[in-house]
Amino acid sequence: MPSTYYSLHNHYVFSTKNRDPSLHENLIHQTHEYLGGIIRGLGAKPVMIGGVSDHVHFLIGQKTTHCPADLVREIKKSSTDWLRIEQPDFSWQEGYGVFSVSPERLDAVTKYIVKQPEHHTKKTYREEWIELLKYARIEFEESQFD
Repeated sequence: MPSTYYSLHNHYVFSTKNRDPSLHENLIHQTHEYLGGIIRGLGAKPVMIGGVSDHVHFLIGQKTTHCPADLVREIKKSSTDWLRIEQPDFSWQEGYGVFSVSPERLDAVTKYIVKQPEHHTKKTYREEWIELLKYARIEFEESQFD
């Protein structure tokens, strides 16, 4: 085959350190735009970025050469440097979630990310996180989120 063809999309989620609601409303839109620029700079495609004051969701189209851990590390590092201009003590939580997304689920995941503010009027981050892990069939101990 003369070319490489791929469709690789992942849904990433990570939170602010200690889930501190430090992404204030006046900063959140700018932060999402900045995150999109970082992702594009890494050669990936930001399909959708959203979230609320204590966490972000990304739907990213990736190349076959992208490693999820490398993408997250660079996104967190670059965005932390930028966010610390406004909030000197800003930090992201160490861990993250990454979930593969099939082509037929791209629209549903995009809508899910767009509706994050509405979604979090009904569910806490903890409830959402446990739901995502269960949906992805990832084993975990619920007590670790207490």
